Amino acid sequence: MQVVYEDNHIIIVAKTSGEIVQGDKTGDTPLSELVKQYIKEKYQKPGEVFLGVVHRLDRPVSGLVVFARTSKALARLNRMFAEGEVHKTYWAIVKNRPEQPEGTLTHWLVRNEKQNKSYAYDTEKPNSKKAILKYRMIGSSDYYTLLEIQLLTGRHHQIRCQLAKMGCPIKGDLKYGAPRSNPDGSISLLSRRVEFIHPVSKEQIVVEAPLPDDNLWKALKPQDS
Repeated sequence: MQVVYEDNHIIIVAKTSGEIVQGDKTGDTPLSELVKQYIKEKYQKPGEVFLGVVHRLDRPVSGLVVFARTSKALARLNRMFAEGEVHKTYWAIVKNRPEQPEGTLTHWLVRNEKQNKSYAYDTEKPNSKKAILKYRMIGSSDYYTLLEIQLLTGRHHQIRCQLAKMGCPIKGDLKYGAPRSNPDGSISLLSRRVEFIHPVSKEQIVVEAPLPDDNLWKALKPQDS
């Protein structure tokens, strides 16, 4: 992980693929514990360090994760995420080029807990949740396309599922139709940018994640970023 922003109330880190945000049944050390350790050591804090988890990223995804350092920030960030006041931009390397260079995707997603997978439908189904995202093409090569994605809803595996439904599975994402995995087990999806009004100071916060250390990301990225 890499710390990209911190103050008294929030800390934003760029996670690498493979890190889990919160503890799960694997028993692997989660990102939240690594961040607590970082705060404890840097500020020489005695006792337990407070850290609030306000959102998650799938394990194979890299990029920005926002944590709260105070209970006041946690309560406000939880509300801001719920009400869509935190704007997240993702970059995804996909196989196949979309028919349109930009557009809005609207589907109804049904989550299968047993498979840990979501299925996208064009019409509403029982137990489905509406999922909306906007995408635009910002780079391409002979085999791959780089998409910039704005999430308008936050559903389970939403970007992975909706892009696959469009016929553009994310590179390395075997679960959603990619032909082969990435060597490091990642999928080529990056939480690239977060923008929000600081929950306490009310300043505008805009933070970008570094690109993964991978030649394809570097080759596809627009010149001005």
